[in-house]
Amino acid sequence: MTNVGRAQQKERTRQALLRESRRLFATLGYGAVGLSEIVRAAGVTKGALYHHFDSKAALFRAVLSEVQQQVARTVAATAEAQDDPWESFTAGCRAFLTASTDPDVQRIMLVDGPAVLGWNEWRALDEAASARHLAEALTTLIEGGVIARQPVAPLTRLLSGAMNEAALWLAGSENPEDLTDTMIALSRMLEALRVG
Repeated sequence: MTNVGRAQQKERTRQALLRESRRLFATLGYGAVGLSEIVRAAGVTKGALYHHFDSKAALFRAVLSEVQQQVARTVAATAEAQDDPWESFTAGCRAFLTASTDPDVQRIMLVDGPAVLGWNEWRALDEAASARHLAEALTTLIEGGVIARQPVAPLTRLLSGAMNEAALWLAGSENPEDLTDTMIALSRMLEALRVG
């Protein structure tokens, strides 16, 4: 097998591990999934798993990062589809809450993520995936005079925390109207930031 063929095989193995781990973590939860189940589902050996990930937690970290990046791409694409900076900002915030209602995202990103990795590491991954975009949007709005001049870092943390908390609450909700009510509350909260 050529070096290119080996590299492609390694990547296929890695992707199979990520795909099957994500499916299992989303449906059963991190604590209920063993490495034996993962390698069996992916059709690889434990040695192949350990070649790519040194532990179940490392594999989960990679899955969580993938989920967070997927949500961030969805939010960014939704925001970028708007021409007006305010509409872009609010559409992105709504897109985050909508994406967070996906059961796979809820389980991996909001329920197991902080529990498995710890709050500090989860926050660092969240920061890398989405908080940066939120800070950029807020900076644009402040510079454009849409939002009153203020420090961006605390405002970013406040809004990110509020949306993450709402997403966690929605993850445990069984009332379909809660998403609509949350969107209305979010719109009111964001509108309060506007100048004039």
